[in-house]
Amino acid sequence: MDWNRRTCARRGHETYAPDEPALRDRLHASTPVGEAWRCLRCGDYVLGEVKGRGPAADAPTVMRGRALRDVLILRFLAVERAARGVLILLAAYAVWRFSNSQDSVRRLFEDDLTVFRPVAEHFHYDLDHSPIVDSIRKTFDYKHSTLVWVAIAMVVYAVIEIVEAVGLWLLERWAEYLTVVATAAFLPLEGYEMREHVSPFKVATLVLNILAVVYIIVAKRLFGVRGGAEAFERERHSESLLEIDEAIHPGPPRQPWEEHVHPPKTRHARTP
Repeated sequence: MDWNRRTCARRGHETYAPDEPALRDRLHASTPVGEAWRCLRCGDYVLGEVKGRGPAADAPTVMRGRALRDVLILRFLAVERAARGVLILLAAYAVWRFSNSQDSVRRLFEDDLTVFRPVAEHFHYDLDHSPIVDSIRKTFDYKHSTLVWVAIAMVVYAVIEIVEAVGLWLLERWAEYLTVVATAAFLPLEGYEMREHVSPFKVATLVLNILAVVYIIVAKRLFGVRGGAEAFERERHSESLLEIDEAIHPGPPRQPWEEHVHPPKTRHARTP
């Protein structure tokens, strides 16, 4: 998939006219139907008025290629975290309501159990010794204060998930750190739950969380991995077509503004 053209088709092209004549000439073309400017994202020449003008140092840093794919993955994780946070909030509310009416819920449960008993006996299922029924009955013996603390803990966890979701959607680097730390902290608990009961949902959740932690650490260069934040920002900046164009077409000796845009460093520029 051409992520650059796909994004331009959805959001429009990003064009910029540098004040420096050499770079401006490389990003501009005259056609019989008007001026065309080279898109900083996809590299195509676009007819019409340029979107921005100014010094090359003020040119927008446009995400291209792999960075756009990373945005899609991070926002998928953001949606997953937001959905999980909402579900946990609903569960916390249910626990809080249950803590205030344990006796009535116990009576309702036992009455419903009596109704379903003939059906269970028909299928030779012993409700009195069912692990599920025993687990539900145990919850009725929990103290009110214990259930309240459980509800509070669930609310805190849900808030963390929602904060992660907002930060990931906005592509904030602090949210990536928070996601990795919070997700990794709960991995041992999820693994312990797998020992008690294995289900496709639990397996899928555990695998998704492990992949999310590994992907974010490696792709976003967290905790100093692959050069850390400095290397990550340098990689993003090197995707700019202004810099790539200059590397492909070497011009006169560097001017002061060029040193400000990108200090000399050894690398191979990628063609768009």
